[in-house]
Amino acid sequence: MIAKSGYRIGADVGGTFTDFLLQPALGRPRAVKVPTTPPDPTDGFFAGLAEMATGEGRSLGEFLAEVELIVHGTTITTNAVLTGDVARVGLLTTRGFRDALAMRRGIREAQYDNRYRAPEPLVPRWLRLPVTERVDATGAVVAPLDDRDVEDALARFAAVGVEAVAVCFLHAWANPAHEVTAARLATAALPGAYVTRSSAILPQIRFTERVSTTVLNAAVGPVLARYLERLTTRLALTGFRGTLLVMQSNGGVAAPATARAAAASTLLSGPAAAPTAGTAYAATHGLRDFLTVDMGGTSFDVCLVRDGAAMLTSEGRIGRYPFGLPMLAIHTIGAGGGSIAWIDDGGLLRVGPRSAGAAPGPACYGRGGSAPTCTDADLLLGLLDPAGFLGGRLRLDPGAARAAVEGLAARLGLGVEAAAAGIVEVIDANMAAGIRHVTVERGHDPRALPLVVAGGAGPVHAAGIAHELGITRILVPRDSSIFCAAGMLFADLRHDLVQTLVVPVDGLDADRLRGVCAALARDGHAALAGEGVPAARRALALACDVRYVGQYHEITVPLLAEEADAADLSGVAKRFHEAHDRLYGYALPDTPLELVNVRGVATGLVDKPRLPEAPAGGAARTLRRGRRRAWLAAERAFGEVDLYDGLGLGAGARLAGPALVELPLTTVVVPPEWRLETDRHGSFVLEPA
Repeated sequence: MIAKSGYRIGADVGGTFTDFLLQPALGRPRAVKVPTTPPDPTDGFFAGLAEMATGEGRSLGEFLAEVELIVHGTTITTNAVLTGDVARVGLLTTRGFRDALAMRRGIREAQYDNRYRAPEPLVPRWLRLPVTERVDATGAVVAPLDDRDVEDALARFAAVGVEAVAVCFLHAWANPAHEVTAARLATAALPGAYVTRSSAILPQIRFTERVSTTVLNAAVGPVLARYLERLTTRLALTGFRGTLLVMQSNGGVAAPATARAAAASTLLSGPAAAPTAGTAYAATHGLRDFLTVDMGGTSFDVCLVRDGAAMLTSEGRIGRYPFGLPMLAIHTIGAGGGSIAWIDDGGLLRVGPRSAGAAPGPACYGRGGSAPTCTDADLLLGLLDPAGFLGGRLRLDPGAARAAVEGLAARLGLGVEAAAAGIVEVIDANMAAGIRHVTVERGHDPRALPLVVAGGAGPVHAAGIAHELGITRILVPRDSSIFCAAGMLFADLRHDLVQTLVVPVDGLDADRLRGVCAALARDGHAALAGEGVPAARRALALACDVRYVGQYHEITVPLLAEEADAADLSGVAKRFHEAHDRLYGYALPDTPLELVNVRGVATGLVDKPRLPEAPAGGAARTLRRGRRRAWLAAERAFGEVDLYDGLGLGAGARLAGPALVELPLTTVVVPPEWRLETDRHGSFVLEPA
């Protein structure tokens, strides 16, 4: 398992910056942020490690020899799907179902847009090859697998350089024997290929989601495998002998070997850590219902946390491709510091989703970027210190920012500062709309939910977002700029398991239910044991996907261990009716119920870091280090704003807006008529005065 001394590191490789939180065995944690290196993200990763080693007064080898744990989140698989830079995949599927991947469910996503096109399948039709086999929904073999069909298809794959093979047969969730045989033949015929079968990655009903998830896993599998191979090799050669874990989309972590086998489980790897961190920080204020928002350089991620747990979904989408693995219900939009402002055909100002990214970055970075971005606008509005960005390591160029915004301003018929203010207003409105998607559209009032803010750009824009939504409480953790990296050190190992069992709840076969639950428990414990988790640190939770008979969608509700042993689903039924009423405003307690899937969550508990106590703070006025002309959004005008040293604000410090609290890696904007107070852990709480 994991030792209990030495350094621990949370690392988040994002689209613009790579973030780290260094947690020493003794002493306070330290945040590090370095630019991401898109050609090879391991270069940026090791640049951050080298900076931490220097700060600890050690060589890189000496430092890594004392690192016991690295928890690593990455956007490499997400970016591969979004950019189309995935492996060449060949799909083996049941004869007659070759086009299911392209047909999807036959439902137009934007039903009133007759020009809206579904994304191109990740596997072209000429690489989707049917084979003769058939299993029915009970698992009975209707037509045996034709090995010659499989061998012929694999020969065609080999001839065109297929890197990965996806195997998805009809009803394989009920009987995986044909898929197991086809996968074995594929491994033998293409020794270097990455092979995925649906019965291993997602053994449940709904062919569209199952084939799409299987293909996604195959498409990103070689990409992630190559990256992890480079990373683990460089770490080993540099002296690292500790444990490396990889962040998953479900909010848990897994060993690299597990992540390689289920590469699609990392498609939301980086953002998944923010709700985990948010839960730890919010708990210090007694908050169990809140929103986490993470505004980085490229994207804005929002997640709703209810009763201390982040919302999960098994009906997600990645790049508009259906995705059936459990993942945190994080809604992502293209809104970040690097988001580019532009004017549409109707003459309206837009911001994002296109981003300047890490290279060249915003114009003010001075790295060759010329498009106007959100960061350029923030700089022109006085919200950022050009000499203090990234702790002074990257000096921002106001002249380059002005030149980038001038062309846009001229087209809008505005002054440069007015155009910059417009950019900020638009992106704040975009982010507020993203929050409404996970709150108002799902029956939640955002005004009742505090914001827990993350990302380097998040504290700059949090007050603007809160104003749009009527939110009156904001929590900005001291580590907000590297929040996902911090959250990774709070994550447990986690494996999600599922088995379809479509039966009426009233006519349930008790032995069959017990058998499914026992199999899930066995697989979960085996997965954790393979990662070195001792039995005393393992936990298993069960749940059921239930629906009214004739209904299409299910609701997942807990199945208690004693209910599983007794095969008694009366408690499940009660929880289902309550959840249905909460979600949809009605329940039908006299309508028969149907069980669809049984789920298991196997958790390996890891030691969590303790949030450090902040030293007591003196009067905030003693830490005021001047004033600066900055934009006051509420007054739509510039004004003189107090500047404060954020690192010096200890526990209990209070100040009133308008103010800018400057930290090495971010700036907290405190609007007029708002106040800020530092809590005992050094986090900043903003509320209307």
